[in-house]
Parts: sequence; C-alpha cells; structure tokens
Amino acid sequence: MTSTSLPDSLIATLPGSYYTDPGIFAQEQEHIFEAMWFCVARSCDLTGPGAFKTVDVGRESILVTRARDNSVRAFFNVCRHRGAKLCTEESGEVKRAFQCPYHAWTYDLTGKLVAAPNLTKMPDVGRTEYGLANVATREWLGYVWVCLAETPPSFEEQIVGEVVARLGDVESIERYDMESLEVGRRIVYDVKANWKLIIENFMECYHCATIHPELTEVLPEFADGYAAQYYVGHGVEFGADIKGFTVDGSEGLDRIPGVAEDQDRRYYAITVPPQVFINLVPDHVIFHRMYPVAVDRTIVECDWLYLRDVVDSGRDLSRSVELFDRVNRQDFDACERCQPAMSSRLYAKGGVLVPSEHHIGAFHDWIHERLGTRQPE
Repeated sequence: MTSTSLPDSLIATLPGSYYTDPGIFAQEQEHIFEAMWFCVARSCDLTGPGAFKTVDVGRESILVTRARDNSVRAFFNVCRHRGAKLCTEESGEVKRAFQCPYHAWTYDLTGKLVAAPNLTKMPDVGRTEYGLANVATREWLGYVWVCLAETPPSFEEQIVGEVVARLGDVESIERYDMESLEVGRRIVYDVKANWKLIIENFMECYHCATIHPELTEVLPEFADGYAAQYYVGHGVEFGADIKGFTVDGSEGLDRIPGVAEDQDRRYYAITVPPQVFINLVPDHVIFHRMYPVAVDRTIVECDWLYLRDVVDSGRDLSRSVELFDRVNRQDFDACERCQPAMSSRLYAKGGVLVPSEHHIGAFHDWIHERLGTRQPE
C-alpha cells in the first residue's frame, strides 16, 4: 500500500526497515546521537571533583567528570597514546587524575596530560595538545548534556526550544525548580525495542485506554485517546475524585512551591529529541533518558524527582513511583510486542497513523531530515 492510496484519515509510518536495519541505526548514531545535544547524567551524580561517569553516546564512549572548580567536563574516553579505553567502570571517583591502565598516560580533571613514563624526555609533546579530547557540555534542569559535534548546535534552540514549543514559555518548567529536586527513585529498564518505537509510544495516547488502566483512572482525558502534547501548553487535568498522581489516586506528597495555580492538578508531558521525556506533576517530576544501544535494544533510565525534604525525611514514595513504573512497563511491553513485526514482509512499507497520532508523522519527517533520506512514496 502506498501513501497515495491511503484514506484521508490515515497517514503512513516509517517503513519497517527503519526499526530493524543496522545500517539505518548506524546513520542515526552518526547524524542524530553524535550530532545533537544528548542527556547523560543527573548533575548530583557527579558528587564532587573527581567523580565520573562513562556513557555511550552513539558509537562513542564518553567520560563525564567534575573538575576542581566544580565545573562539569566531558571527554572522549580514549587515551591519546594508543587508544586504550581510559575508564572501564560505569562510575567512580578518582583523587586527582585519570591514568590509562595500558601505559600509564595520566590526565588531570581538565583533560590535560600531566604525566607519562619518560615524558620529561619528550619536551616537544604538548600537554594540552595530547590531552583528552574535549566534548561540549551544558547543565540544565539539574542534568548534564553533552554534544559530540565539532560545532554543536544551539542548546537554546535544540533543547530549551523544544520545552518552549511544548509549554509556551521556559518559565513554565522553571517553576518546578528541577535543579534543587532530589532523586527519590531511579529505575533502569532494558527494553528490547528500537528507540523510535519508544518515542512514538510516548507521543500518543491512542493506546492509553487499552493498556493503562491506572493512568486513565487518574487522568480520565487519556481514555479518549488524545495525547498530553497535542497542543501548546495543554496539561491533562486530574480526575475529580483524584487526590494525587499516585497508583490509587490517593494523596500525593508535598507540592513543589513554585508550581503555578493553573499548573496544579495537571500532568504535562514533553518530548525533547532525541532521547529525553519529561513528565511534570505538582509534587514531582519524572525524567526519562534513553540510551539506544542497538537497533533492537534501548536502555531507559528513569528518575523520580521530589523536594529534598520529602526524600530526606524518608517519606513513603511507593504509591507515587508505582503509577509511572507501571505505565513504563506497560509501554515497554507494547514496544517489545511491536519490534519483532517490524521485520515482517507485511510491514515492509510500514503501518498507518490515525488522526490522534498524526503528530507522530512530524517526528518521522524529522528522522528523514536528519538522515537525509527520501520520504516514503
């Protein structure tokens, strides 16, 4: 079936190969994940100078650390001598420097080469020139973002601009004061599905009445199939008898003080391409970041953020966390159900989007634009 033969109510999706072809995934790694701003860590995970994380961004391993001046730095996790992986642990802390386990080339927290066997006999070797290769970094909303591009795109346009396009202004998200919130719970999901299936799922609510009974109880509007993102500034209102964004609709936790009155008792969802989802409710924020590791596998790290006093006091977060944990597991199960069929001959030219999903077509257009691929006929 071609797009010209579709009824007006339906538009075509991406072809199945976009979810199964390692060659297309390699293009996405190069032209999307390695070319755009990519969220890699919660700022507070880098607890002090020398704390570090290693994160795969596209095809590259990136070392993220905090320097002596408390700034966040990021480098390619590659020794400049013979290319050994500098840090093999996912996280940790060094006292003063990173030392390559192969030939002991040593770099300080700014990436400068500070020591190596017989280095004093090589006065022509520049300590900065042969230091670690820098990666651009930004901190925003309490998270660290990196960009591997030699000339990074505007952070304000690519990242902040997506939030403004969704909420209407940047002040609407700043009221949640995410930088000062505390991680109350973190859950990591290993999803056996292509990253685009996860984004498409998050963007629509046509499936909500079918697979999200707890969510539609709290947010009855979702039972009608319209996504939270379907017009600028739209927040989905809690049900009349719902007291909080919890698995049973019971009372939530302490409300974030800056949340405006017109944001109270409402849920907002934001997609920030290529790999971040932000969910805002009055008493907490749910922040997802995806790490596409293969054409059919995606790691999703999800933080539940609360007021520091709520977390420090040991309050029971379970009913709050359980609601979206269930939503995540229901969504990821659906994505894993779709992934095998992406290689079916029946899906070679893709599927279709109904009117409440038509906005996903803009995401597909964005994929074609990033990859420089032809629109399906």
